[in-house]
Amino acid sequence: MKLYLKNHFLEKKEPLVMGILNVTPDSFSDGGRFFESSAALQQAREMVAAGADIIDVGGESTRPGAVQLSVDEEIDRVLPVIEKIKEELNVLVSIDTSKEDVARQAVSEGGADIINDISALQFSENMAATVAELNVPVVLMHIRGTPDNMQKDPFYADAVGEIIDYFQERIDFALSRGIKKEKIILDPGIGFGKRLEDNIAIIKNLKRFTEFDLPILIGVSRKSFLGQLSGETIPEKRIAETITANMLAVLNGAAIIRVHDVALAVKALKVLESLSG
Repeated sequence: MKLYLKNHFLEKKEPLVMGILNVTPDSFSDGGRFFESSAALQQAREMVAAGADIIDVGGESTRPGAVQLSVDEEIDRVLPVIEKIKEELNVLVSIDTSKEDVARQAVSEGGADIINDISALQFSENMAATVAELNVPVVLMHIRGTPDNMQKDPFYADAVGEIIDYFQERIDFALSRGIKKEKIILDPGIGFGKRLEDNIAIIKNLKRFTEFDLPILIGVSRKSFLGQLSGETIPEKRIAETITANMLAVLNGAAIIRVHDVALAVKALKVLESLSG
């Protein structure tokens, strides 16, 4: 795949592995583990050594009911970590935020390469203009509602079809604000305002999203729908479930997989590539 960055592009045959780095006290799986900058940097080192192509740094949890931060609080959490990663490690960094000011500082001051916006440019009035000005790739994710209310009785008549319509609308919006099409990455938003059957349908039908000829990012790592399928109630123990879902997603067209367990994902991709040719 080709990933168009600010001034060049990255070309790699295999799907890219995006390592999750939550600089938060309250994320659903690893909240608090990497809240301190030193711990976050060490985790980034380990993920890069394991083969991560991208480190996705987030300062605000997006789990249902999570506490919302001010812009300054979020910047204080993520900026030092991004700066240290870019200084020390040869890896792409994405900033996981829906706030335009956080995105701007993460890119212009911290050196972040990608903006990962769960709202697809909706939660912050000038995010689209900011992305266009910074000229970096942006992840447009599907979400129904907000993190606070997204799991309150979500309903779709046709989840995949409705997400396709959503993507078309958000792509058109992005293009109208000056964002280049080759800078757009699509994420169907597993678990964000979705029922179990919706998440299953998305993974099974992921190839339908490739009609936009844009990279597809998938984020299933340790999520609760996997526990619903396997019976595992502890997120950190949903490793086999995560690998299975990710490999099926890759076979169905995912270009980027967003994971907590980078080393295991990289090994699974090597086996998949060998077996599938």
